[in-house]
Amino acid sequence: MERRVAREFRHKVNLLIDNEAEKDYLYDVLRMYHQSMNLPVLVGDLKLVINEPSRLPLFDAIRPLIPLKHQVEYDQLTPKRSRKLKEVRLDRLHPEGLGLSVRGGVEFSCGLFISQLVKGGQADNVGLQVGDEIVRINGYSISSCTHEEVINLIRTKKIVSIKVRHIGMIPVKSSADEPLKWQYVDQFVSESGEAKGSVAGLASSGGRDNKEKKVFISLIGTKGMGCSISSGPTQKPGIFISNVKPGSLSAEVGLEVGDQIVEVNGVDFSNVDHKEAVRVLKSSRTLTITVVAGAGKELFMTEDERQREARLREQERQELMHQKRLALETNKIIKEQQEKERLITAEEEKFKKEWEEDWGPKEPPKSLKTVTAEVHSAPHSKHKKDLKGVAHDQLDTDDTDEVTMKQDRKGFQKYVEDFDPYSMFTPEQIMGKDVRLLRIKKEGSLDLAVEGGIDSPIGKIVVSAIYEGGAADKHGGIVKGDEILAVNGKILIDSRLAEAQATLAKAWNMGGDWIDLVIAVSPPKEYDDEIPTNPSSTVSPNTHKKVFEGSAPVYRQGYLLQL
Repeated sequence: MERRVAREFRHKVNLLIDNEAEKDYLYDVLRMYHQSMNLPVLVGDLKLVINEPSRLPLFDAIRPLIPLKHQVEYDQLTPKRSRKLKEVRLDRLHPEGLGLSVRGGVEFSCGLFISQLVKGGQADNVGLQVGDEIVRINGYSISSCTHEEVINLIRTKKIVSIKVRHIGMIPVKSSADEPLKWQYVDQFVSESGEAKGSVAGLASSGGRDNKEKKVFISLIGTKGMGCSISSGPTQKPGIFISNVKPGSLSAEVGLEVGDQIVEVNGVDFSNVDHKEAVRVLKSSRTLTITVVAGAGKELFMTEDERQREARLREQERQELMHQKRLALETNKIIKEQQEKERLITAEEEKFKKEWEEDWGPKEPPKSLKTVTAEVHSAPHSKHKKDLKGVAHDQLDTDDTDEVTMKQDRKGFQKYVEDFDPYSMFTPEQIMGKDVRLLRIKKEGSLDLAVEGGIDSPIGKIVVSAIYEGGAADKHGGIVKGDEILAVNGKILIDSRLAEAQATLAKAWNMGGDWIDLVIAVSPPKEYDDEIPTNPSSTVSPNTHKKVFEGSAPVYRQGYLLQL
């Protein structure tokens, strides 16, 4: 299941992202998340590479890789896309207008998106959202329409029918020459410099840079507040402070030009006109005023201030882009370095393996147990068997029993006798292999090392070491060089080394008293060296025959292997 999810995710990444550096960056931030488990940081990092609507499906592809306990929060932090179309109807002749602003068009190489909504306006009341893409107007597809053509299409009918789908991103492009960029709705900055939460210019303290504050003013014994107010334009309605006299009462309590008045003595200023606002402010000598600081600051900027603000925004945007490029480039460099190190390590391992095959290991490991096959003459009671020049020897049946019993006392378990390898593997997978199922009792540590893998020169998972005193050593039925075909029913024939190690660790640490290993017994190597003299056999000094030549049985940890 996990392998299938990972395979589908990589396929989706390859389908949606062409840039290799961006792919590496994506994989790296996922690895960092699984180390830190910091979900907000992960989503923020993902947004740097999932930076256009066509890549949004990656959020869905990543979700199965997120632990179950984090998936609800992940859904809250990632954009909410909708595949379904929503149709609304708006009255073009309504006194307050449609209550929305749009951006985009075919001349900008993108669709048409809602970029602003007037709070409480028509569009807001029917459920339209900032980040909605308009796909049809009055029944006509607008995929090939310019911005001006869309506006003209809206003007053709009194009741405007609009079909939208929610994307959650806004196109950012000031001119046809500028490259098209995208911003998420929660990161979107409008042309007026406001954050998304204040695009309508109305009071709301949730999720916005502008902060709501409350001031108390007593006009007793004073000539007035020392400030002027103005009504906002149609696209940004409300009552705003347009001027504050230095040293005045308003300046002392911290009111500034651009602050939006949202409430005075409990009276809501969201929908009052200028005349009514003046009347409320003059109706009492003590005022409790709630304002949204800086909500309309851009309405009263001079041209120089506007240009300076635009430069600052551009600098911030360039800095963000620079950080993103730097992160992508850094990850690319790290990836290249890791690949070089991997190739060097692979070459060293290959050289080491070839050296050991030719000359044997340079140093025997300190805590490893060397498991060797013993060569004996064929067991019989009356006759001896000629081994083509090898000295004659006998091994009585009682001796055989003694060897087996000795191994049994060490905790050895027999191979499962009725195991049918064809019930688990195809004939091609086990052709020419001596396949056996053994069951190891979980006592202490397994203490078994493996090497190789489908992507290695070996091409399979093999035992590289058996550590003395471990469960594998006590069992005695598996030795260095054996191929591991399956663990607890999970086939490892096409597995990488890391996958095999993880499977072994999981099988050993999970519940149960036994672990089942299916192995392919490694064939004994043939050497031309002389057979050493030992008490159980007499060997001619001039003998240079191969050890395993002939039909002599080989005893390996208590098992008789007829060669």
